[in-house]
Amino acid sequence: MGMEVRAMEFPIVIHYEDGKSYGVTVPDLPGCFSGGDTLDEVFGQHGVREAILLHVEGILEDGEAIPERKSIEEHRNSGEFAEEHESVIWGVVDVDLAELPEDKAARIQVTVPSRLLAKIDRQAKLQGKTRSAFLVTAAERQLSA
Repeated sequence: MGMEVRAMEFPIVIHYEDGKSYGVTVPDLPGCFSGGDTLDEVFGQHGVREAILLHVEGILEDGEAIPERKSIEEHRNSGEFAEEHESVIWGVVDVDLAELPEDKAARIQVTVPSRLLAKIDRQAKLQGKTRSAFLVTAAERQLSA
């Protein structure tokens, strides 16, 4: 993937709707929401974590950055949630971005001086990697520096 894989925490807002079900909003990810008839469904396999992963996957596919996390206090005091202090439950959900599906591979053609290619191949072999895996790792390190 073109990003450093890491776990992230996302504040969530749980609304009890019509006395029948729960709605969940993820304020740091506008448009990301989930829900369920019970809290077990909200936090279960197809609940809010899956909604966050799907939303983040879409953000990354669009070439955008994942929004910076704001604190619950910042969200509570914002205009959108300031009036709802008593009618919602705030929480934090840990999401492991390593669960995102891997990017599809794209074949490219690159021209490399033969001497450099020999060094790349030797180093890749020492690391037990293919040439492609070695080059991807090197590029990711350079881009994150």
